[in-house]
Amino acid sequence: MLRTILFDLDDTLLDFAAAEASALRRALTELGLPAGDAVLERYHIINRRQWELLEDGVLTREEVLVGRFERLFQELGMDASALEICTRYERYLAQGHDLVPGALELLAELAPRYDLYLASNGTASVQHSRLALSGIGRWFRGIFISEEVGWDKPRPEFFQACFDAIPGFSRETALMVGDSLTSDIRGGIRAGIRTCWFDPAGRPSAPDIQPDYTIGRLADLPPLLETL
Repeated sequence: MLRTILFDLDDTLLDFAAAEASALRRALTELGLPAGDAVLERYHIINRRQWELLEDGVLTREEVLVGRFERLFQELGMDASALEICTRYERYLAQGHDLVPGALELLAELAPRYDLYLASNGTASVQHSRLALSGIGRWFRGIFISEEVGWDKPRPEFFQACFDAIPGFSRETALMVGDSLTSDIRGGIRAGIRTCWFDPAGRPSAPDIQPDYTIGRLADLPPLLETL
């Protein structure tokens, strides 16, 4: 019987794509830099790749946070401070708290029946701010953010630190829910717990990363849980 559910935050419960676009456009505009859709899309691609390298242990968090802007500016021939834009971006990102459709209703429904925990790779100050502004932090019995835990998803050490902090934890009664195959699903598999991939876009899964379950809407999760 399922007891413990670990949720990812970005693009699982909170709309990170919207927060990212708003924060980046604002930061670039303030410094007089181009902030059109093409620039934002290129940043999004670079940023995603940098976080994947962090997940693989190739880059550190500090290298990701500033390096993504260094790469962007180099590609686009911009003369700007990567550190300054990063500082502004993170400040504005911390204000982005739009919910993924159905997130609030889902947490309110599940919290009385399951032990809910948050497991995020984001920057601690940014994630705590967004949780407070969105009001969803109250539904979780514990909040695990990689910067505070000391390890990043999908490292087994991250998940083991979470498990050690959960009273009476059992792998057999736990589930990881998230939108990232490389971070959430791979991490859950390596940690020996069941996984549920949140995939509203209908993307193909990776041959080497197979979730136990897949849902396209958050509203699909409660009926699934009833079968576990």
